Amino acid sequence: MEWLWELGIVVVSALQSLGGWLETPMQFFSFLGSEEFFLLVLPILYWSVNADVGLRVGVILLLSGALNDALKLAFHGPRPYWYSPAVKALSAETSFGVPSGHAQIAAGVWGMLAALLNRAWVWGLAIFIIFMIGLSRLYLGVHFPHDVLLGWLVGGFVLWGLLRAWDRVAAWVKGQSLGRQVGLAFGFSILLLLGSAVPYLALQSWDFPAAWITNATAGGVEELPHPITLNGILTTSGTLFGLFAGLAWMNTQGGFSAQGTVNQRALRYIVGVLGVGVLWFGLGAIFPRGDELLPYILRFVRYSLVGLWVSAGAPWLFIKLKLAHGLQI
Repeated sequence: MEWLWELGIVVVSALQSLGGWLETPMQFFSFLGSEEFFLLVLPILYWSVNADVGLRVGVILLLSGALNDALKLAFHGPRPYWYSPAVKALSAETSFGVPSGHAQIAAGVWGMLAALLNRAWVWGLAIFIIFMIGLSRLYLGVHFPHDVLLGWLVGGFVLWGLLRAWDRVAAWVKGQSLGRQVGLAFGFSILLLLGSAVPYLALQSWDFPAAWITNATAGGVEELPHPITLNGILTTSGTLFGLFAGLAWMNTQGGFSAQGTVNQRALRYIVGVLGVGVLWFGLGAIFPRGDELLPYILRFVRYSLVGLWVSAGAPWLFIKLKLAHGLQI
């Protein structure tokens, strides 16, 4: 693999040599492919624009994130600035590099939005954004070209699979009882968790190259590599479980519609985000952190509650406050 890394260093160094004026726009495009950006947009889509679109975007975001966590642990490849001091660390990441999560999630989420809107100009815009997100990760020194290419490939595959299977799977799941739907959601989340747990356990006897830490430290980044962890998959699998379980319950109550006045939609977002803040930051401040069993369990619980709030808790409250009305989606 070293020849591939060396070739990547040449490409990344060439991009960075174009000048520092590119850093701000590249940081912007990188943000458009981040989980933080989509987690900001997802509640707006689900609560205030279109619940079905929001759900599909949320599912592909979380599925891509879970698959990316597993593949990163399986390949356990370095970041360019870990591998070579010739690369400037214009951003910092603690996880392994391959495949690129930004590229993978961008291909899936922006591709899903383009497929749902199905307009030529939307497809053109989505492809441009997806390309620029991948390019930005190279310029910032956090990914090799093969990381980005594999990310695009995996993200496209997840998108293709969801577009083909969504209607059939959704119809079958809705035909099950509430208890069975919740059980299926939990089982699926555990299956995703196991997908990362296997390579995680295999890496317990692997020696992390000391040079990668040395180079990252020399780059002056605030966050040093800490890639052998289950925190990422616990976040995505827990959120997905809560999202699906909440959706199953909400549908028994008549479902949720994102229709309404501009004021209603704006108030929903404000109230909903406050709830997310209480669960995310509040429980995050109380629950212990670390790579031990108890913090792992509590992290899964915490993010399950966040997902439950997004799909059921907040919509139920909106209806009670007369900010929305029920409608099966």
